[in-house]
Amino acid sequence: MEAFNTNRNDSSQKKENIQEIFSRGVKAGNRTYFFDVRKTKRDEYYLSITESKKRFKNNGEAIFEKHKIFLYREDFHKWVDALNETLSFIEEQQPLVGEDCDPELVTAEFSNIEFDDI
Repeated sequence: MEAFNTNRNDSSQKKENIQEIFSRGVKAGNRTYFFDVRKTKRDEYYLSITESKKRFKNNGEAIFEKHKIFLYREDFHKWVDALNETLSFIEEQQPLVGEDCDPELVTAEFSNIEFDDI
């Protein structure tokens, strides 16, 4: 996974009532994840997580399929606690094999799972 800063201009974003404060992108296989801090009209920050995946139409034209999750400040700790608990469960139930195991390679194996397959 490769993290990078980005200044995307989302066409669906209405600039008059949503302001992007910070953005971080993470490339993971054929997907890109964007973690965007945005601000509402009332100056409240929230997190927008977007998964973007490149797809091709029948005519070969590239399109980007996007899925978004919005996390609001009052729920941050609940999400972090649940994520940490879930990651701990995975690490306990299926530890990495060997000390020389490259976490990047392990992650790459999982990055190509289709949500339709789940």
